[in-house]
Amino acid sequence: MENFYHRKRFMGRPKFWGTTSVGERGQIVIPAGARKFLKLKKGDKLLVISKGDKLLGLLKAKEISNFLKKWLAKLENLKEE
Repeated sequence: MENFYHRKRFMGRPKFWGTTSVGERGQIVIPAGARKFLKLKKGDKLLVISKGDKLLGLLKAKEISNFLKKWLAKLENLKEE
């Protein structure tokens, strides 16, 4: 069930949060609704990813870190078997 939960959590329906503009120094503002929904706080680290030259995405660094730690632990368990 753990795998199903994680897939459902990360693969939910996309949400549209509005638009933003790139400022003079390359900064963007994440819409307030998205920040609240994602529980983003000042100082949170985000990974910036892209696919081709059309899609730009942000991922919570903490979530990726937790995901990788779990997978590394699973790999270590496989080595021991």
